Amino acid sequence: MFLDFFKSKGHTIEPSVSLVPVNDPTLLWINSGVATLKKYFDGSVIPENPRMTNAQKAIRTNDIENVGKTARHHTMFEMLGNFSIGDYFRAEAIEWGFELLTSPDWFDFPADKLYMTYYPDDKDSYNRWLEVGVSADHLIPIEDNFWEIGAGPSGPDTEIFFDRGESFDPENIGIKLLAEDIENDRYIEIWNIVLSQFNADPSVPRSQYKELPHKNIDTGMGLERMVAVIQGAHTNFETDLFMPIIRQIEQLSGKTYDPYGDNMSFKVIADHIRSLAFAIGDGALPGNEGRGYVLRRLLRRAVMHGRKLGINDTFLYKLVKIVGEIMQSYYPEVLEKRDFIEKIVKREEETFARTIDAGSKLFDEVVAKLKTENKTEISGNDSFKLYDTYGFPLELTKELAEDAGFTIDQNGFDVAMKAQQERARAAVVKGGSMNKQSEVLTALQDKSVFSYTENTLVTTLTAIIQEDKRVKTAKNLAQVVFATTPFYAEMGGQVADHGVIKDAAGEIVANVTDVQKAPNGQPLHTVDILTELFEGETYTLAIDRKRRNGIVKNHTATHLLHAALHNVLGNHATQAGSLNDVDFLRFDFTHFAAVTADELAEIERQVNEEIWHALDVLTVETDVATAKEMGAMALFGEKYGKVVRVVTIGDYSVELCGGTHVANTSEIGLFKIVKEEGIGSGTRRILALTGRQAFEAFKAQETILKDVQILVKSPQPAQIVAKIENLQAELKSAQKEVDSLSAKMASAQSDELFQNVQTANGTSYIAAKVAASDAGALRHLADVWKMKESSEILVLVAQIGEKATLLVASKSSDIKAGNLVKALAPFIDGRGGGKPDMAMAGGTKPAGIAELLDNVGANL
Repeated sequence: MFLDFFKSKGHTIEPSVSLVPVNDPTLLWINSGVATLKKYFDGSVIPENPRMTNAQKAIRTNDIENVGKTARHHTMFEMLGNFSIGDYFRAEAIEWGFELLTSPDWFDFPADKLYMTYYPDDKDSYNRWLEVGVSADHLIPIEDNFWEIGAGPSGPDTEIFFDRGESFDPENIGIKLLAEDIENDRYIEIWNIVLSQFNADPSVPRSQYKELPHKNIDTGMGLERMVAVIQGAHTNFETDLFMPIIRQIEQLSGKTYDPYGDNMSFKVIADHIRSLAFAIGDGALPGNEGRGYVLRRLLRRAVMHGRKLGINDTFLYKLVKIVGEIMQSYYPEVLEKRDFIEKIVKREEETFARTIDAGSKLFDEVVAKLKTENKTEISGNDSFKLYDTYGFPLELTKELAEDAGFTIDQNGFDVAMKAQQERARAAVVKGGSMNKQSEVLTALQDKSVFSYTENTLVTTLTAIIQEDKRVKTAKNLAQVVFATTPFYAEMGGQVADHGVIKDAAGEIVANVTDVQKAPNGQPLHTVDILTELFEGETYTLAIDRKRRNGIVKNHTATHLLHAALHNVLGNHATQAGSLNDVDFLRFDFTHFAAVTADELAEIERQVNEEIWHALDVLTVETDVATAKEMGAMALFGEKYGKVVRVVTIGDYSVELCGGTHVANTSEIGLFKIVKEEGIGSGTRRILALTGRQAFEAFKAQETILKDVQILVKSPQPAQIVAKIENLQAELKSAQKEVDSLSAKMASAQSDELFQNVQTANGTSYIAAKVAASDAGALRHLADVWKMKESSEILVLVAQIGEKATLLVASKSSDIKAGNLVKALAPFIDGRGGGKPDMAMAGGTKPAGIAELLDNVGANL
């Protein structure tokens, strides 16, 4: 109705464009209806019609935390707007706004339910509202009703509010809610009309701003709010824009949505899945920066709220279909891209699921401990650990903390972040992560020996460091050193062991959450103490064997991978960094080009061959010289002492390595490369999986292959390639038929087209906009024209998709087609060239076609 109304007032309906801004680095997202029309407002492009209207999808993420808490906050919303570029102004904008809202032919709102705010000095708007029939007591002056962002176009705005009645005003405060800008649910802003009237100048008072020579109108009506008003919904979420999603969340969770209860999780999920579906459909993908980080944050926030509702499996991707069905009439792209969107969302959910359980458990443990201590602030170290280890954005931890009645030590988090950044910089040089050194740690001389052979051992606690002081006893978080330890300290790309500390009675008294090398080389255990630890006491240390098993599989596979890279790519492919984690391995190496698919296949085959050969993995300690004689390769960034460990895998690999490994390559099970990419000049990276993770990756690919088999209707997997080749041949044949039909259509246009001959400066020409499916159709028309005696110059323009294509052909010896193309192409924001008899250009501004055609004669 909104678009139809303004179309009846001479407006052109502009389409809703992608949420990802095109050629606008100032915006992360399209965040309003006017954002897509900036080129018109700043004068860089002149619109064909100065009156425009649109319904534009938009994303705003400046207050994500409020989504679900309030009745009207959203990350993605639709903004309805009508715009005038130097055409009509205040009188028409206010008149039409009142007509649309109150006319029985349109929204038919009772006039006495509408209230308008205006800028106190803007008497013109005040008087115009009176003229159209608004009562004076429904006009409220508000000092903030002035739009400006520094120097440039600015002006007053007048906002329209709908009074939802006394049931939304339990204290019966009335119009004071609006006049004093008190947060309320009674008076809902449904529309804002911005009157771009002045040229703002920060050096002078607002009263001295000069008027703009060309005044503009920019309005915004939130569709979600308007629907809530029309449908009488308690909040925006009880409308038919959201309720179908909420109903499906009810089915997935087994919980019931109560419009008047605490439904924050339902609302967050319903809101965020809309943003994810639309943004991914428009080409944005979850990641660690910019738009990608926003999407990752939204997805993780929605997943956490799913957990609050008892949904512990991947579920967001199941909501994409219902989002697409709700929006299909105006945004069919969501359903059209449904499969792709679902796969991206599901993959991101699965990635997050691998860490979310551990992170949630840690959060619950932290909160429980704080409650026993009557504390209300979560430390910066704990919130940083949730961020750095478990992928919880700080905003998410803050939100969970707030729900639990706690706060976050922001400064402590910032300090931990800075320390991590310093360790990262140090890692570039040293090849490993190290805790920030202190005087206490530097002075620590207590001996500590790491045992490669034991998973559990009894030992003495020799040192406790807490808050950068050496102490005799400690509770809570501390760093400790033992005389001997089975815990591997992070080094050489291998992550640290985790595990537990038990007392003499066998009770767990502390959890080991990290192990780093102290300045003097001792394994320094970071421990979360459950009771109390005492220096000099005897304790039993036990590593998490399941975690260690995953790490050693990946570490030994890294050695096999390094050898395979040498065999396939050459000895120049040496290690430039690695990470051997629980679920995957990452290996950086020097190489001058991307590794080809065939090379990757051969590397993967070789590594699996050595796994299947069941080679023993042997380690010996010797001196560096002897190790080199054995052919051992030194690993990136390692510093070796007088005695080194040499890890030998059959006759396939010999390396210096201080890490832990499997006893036999058969324990690795399976090896799968999942990604190869460049990370810098001359440096490549391989991500790979082993064991169970590798098996699951192969099964996922098998599922995709089966889907393809079904799609191409292949009886057997072995026949898929032949089936696809046949389909490609059929497609090629169909394309030829399309080309033939296009040529026939072009010929059909030519009879009438070539009769419309004009003359300018003594030269005859034909200039026309034509229907064409591609540039080939234009060329075919030019070929037909050449055989006729109709004119000396031919200018054809076609809108093909979102672009314009220009063709110029010439039979004149005085006018070269290439020169004329260069003169005309700027009208469509294009460029091009060609031969004297024919030239072409492509442009990004189809709106300029009419102006181009009008200017052909002037350029002859």
